[in-house]
Amino acid sequence: MHFSIEPTAAVPGLQARIDSKTKPPGSLGQLERLALQIGQVQQSLTPSLDHPRLLVFAGDHGAARAGVSAYPQEVTWQMVENFLSGGAAINVFARLNGLELQVIDAGVAHDFGARQGLVDAKIAFGTRSYLEQAAMSSAERDAALVRGAAIVHALAEQGCRVIGFGEMGIGNTAAAALLTHCLTGTPLVDCVGRGTGLDDAGLARKQALLAQAARRAALAPDADALSVLAEFGGFEIAMMSGAMLAAAERGLLLLIDGFIVTSALLVAARLAPAICDYCVFCHRSAEPGHLAQLRALNAEPLLDLGLRLGEGTGAALAWPLVRAAAAFLNEMASFESAGVSSQS
Repeated sequence: MHFSIEPTAAVPGLQARIDSKTKPPGSLGQLERLALQIGQVQQSLTPSLDHPRLLVFAGDHGAARAGVSAYPQEVTWQMVENFLSGGAAINVFARLNGLELQVIDAGVAHDFGARQGLVDAKIAFGTRSYLEQAAMSSAERDAALVRGAAIVHALAEQGCRVIGFGEMGIGNTAAAALLTHCLTGTPLVDCVGRGTGLDDAGLARKQALLAQAARRAALAPDADALSVLAEFGGFEIAMMSGAMLAAAERGLLLLIDGFIVTSALLVAARLAPAICDYCVFCHRSAEPGHLAQLRALNAEPLLDLGLRLGEGTGAALAWPLVRAAAAFLNEMASFESAGVSSQS
């Protein structure tokens, strides 16, 4: 697989257009940097955010049955049903902010059948347990990457310019912690959080199990990202990585949610470092490993609300700020057009 992602380039006149608006230079803070990024991603002085989609990728993890989560594995498919019926937090926030939601079955351990609003991209009925063996084969990993890319290419053909990323999968904070440990070099203990709400005993068990998994895999510190993904990833994480790479390749703006979504981006960024130019980091998760991810990617998130739900909720909540950045760039008067005196 090969993805051709070039760094975004400066757009002549874009910074001057931002600076000429009727405001003191820099007074809109992060919104000005965001407007500049959006214009550079689209190579336009008047960018558009047409047909935004929020994709929620769902998958199960074999290690979940060993007790790395406070919830049983069955909650994954039950929450997918909740998404499809419109009752989850992400449904509420997506509706509120005008984001069309699409749910992708990347590898849930459940047979949903043909369902309205559900994309069947299932690789298998969950991964194997990384406590005993690699979570997925190289063929399964590659199939997940390819299917994620295909979903995004189809959306791009329909005129989509923005994709938000979310996920669902009991046990996936554990997988994200292992990926973060391996891909950033951060000590594993600093990558492991409470996930769905583990108590102290549960957190200690989770840390011990993940240390066991790391010893079993015995990956070299410089192991390539695809090998790390196959060892510890979930199908939803692998599919997100492929979708992200395709989105950047097509010049789309990527809305990056929290800890699990950013673990998929860590893989994608190893394969194509320029992908980060296309990413809006929507929030800082309360999961401790997210800080290591953000440092590794040199990223500054828009929001810090103590969120740790996942589902793409941080992306949905940040979306109005993204729209505001594009709107002021496109609609706000300049000093000249408004007849307002600029700085002397």
